[in-house]
Amino acid sequence: MKKAFSFLGMAILGGALTLGGYKMLFNDQVVIERAVQNPIETVPTNYNPNFKSTGSVEMSTDFTVAADKTVHAVVHVKNTAIRTQTNQLDLFFGRGNGQRQYEQVGTGSGVIISEDGYIVTNNHVIDGASALEITLNNKKKYKAELIGRDAANDIALLKIDAGIDLPYVAFANSDNIKIGEWVLAVGNPYNLTSTVTAGIISAKGRDLEGNRNIESFIQTDAAVNPGNSGGALVNSRGELIGINTAISSKTGSFIGYSFAVPSNIAKKIIDDILEFGTVQEAVLGIRFLPAEDDKVEGVRIADVEKNQGASNAGLQKDDIIVKINSVKISKFSELRGQLTAKRPGESVAITVVRDGDLLVKNVTLTKKIKAITVTALGWELKELSKEEKKLRKINSGIKIVKDTKYGLSNYIITKINDKEVDNAKETAALLNKLYNPKYSNNIIELINLEGERERIRF
Repeated sequence: MKKAFSFLGMAILGGALTLGGYKMLFNDQVVIERAVQNPIETVPTNYNPNFKSTGSVEMSTDFTVAADKTVHAVVHVKNTAIRTQTNQLDLFFGRGNGQRQYEQVGTGSGVIISEDGYIVTNNHVIDGASALEITLNNKKKYKAELIGRDAANDIALLKIDAGIDLPYVAFANSDNIKIGEWVLAVGNPYNLTSTVTAGIISAKGRDLEGNRNIESFIQTDAAVNPGNSGGALVNSRGELIGINTAISSKTGSFIGYSFAVPSNIAKKIIDDILEFGTVQEAVLGIRFLPAEDDKVEGVRIADVEKNQGASNAGLQKDDIIVKINSVKISKFSELRGQLTAKRPGESVAITVVRDGDLLVKNVTLTKKIKAITVTALGWELKELSKEEKKLRKINSGIKIVKDTKYGLSNYIITKINDKEVDNAKETAALLNKLYNPKYSNNIIELINLEGERERIRF
């Protein structure tokens, strides 16, 4: 027994010596952390949370509900155009008049936006059509009627009579979408019906270089190919946020980015077509310049037109527009996109920076007067007001409000071939008639920006 206690004592003593030696040699504390501190929460794969507002962050990437809502409301659009071809050999050998007609077929997509058969698509999908045919997702075909179109924003409205209530996609407010938000593109690329692709919103208010008409696209990386034009861009709830319109490509196929007309613009154009037959374009009554101050993003006002919404509300030259209603404005394309989605007569809250201070002005938008253009010279003309004539000390004259070729913007035309001019439409018609690219036989008298008189030959 004594021997046993002796061994136990030696063991305890040895352990104490070992522990003491270890602490002397390795005095640093050793800590072991768990890779996962809390258990991972698991949810069913078909979990679909309800959000209280469109601004909520959506964690689900399950697009089955959105795809099911959309795919039955996106249609195939067939455009049949009758073309005429001239065969010089037939003329030479005396066989007929040398002309023959043939059918040219184009295809694209469209989106049903009402249960009674209204369909929105791109203008370029139906341009020049002699006949339009719509094929639904269930393969049923219907003849379509063109209700109206707007070439400037590349939107067209069609109508079919199916005799039944059709599935349709509801419009969402495209101002509420966020960069990085998941989206679906639904269409018929390469005649492959009911194709769904997914991506995220890459940019908003995107202006494409060289495109003078549409300058406020939604940019996404969802795959869009020829045939997708006119199809739906929807959010994860299956609501329409854009009409797929263009791709950025050197090959004609998708290589990374696609562009859509925002739903707010498309809806406004459709409402105008249904109510007025044409698009009612709203303007502030000002001209714009990019903001030159790097510290301030926005659009600088270059000039304010008299007796227009902006001047009546107290906006001034050199004010920098930074917000329309609650929407931030950092560049001209965003401003234009907001105005395109508004109607004449609507009131908007314009936030501007003036001398470092933020001011909010309520502006009533006015209807844009159709420009009077001289196509041959690239000029846009406008008649002078009484005040302008008095200031210039002239009795007549026409203002060149825009010049895309010769740099004569804001010059005043006083005479053409020694004849005074005072009517913009008549002046434009005369210049278009007289213009000859081979001969310079006509004289235009003008007043330049310094008030000096000049003569040019064209």
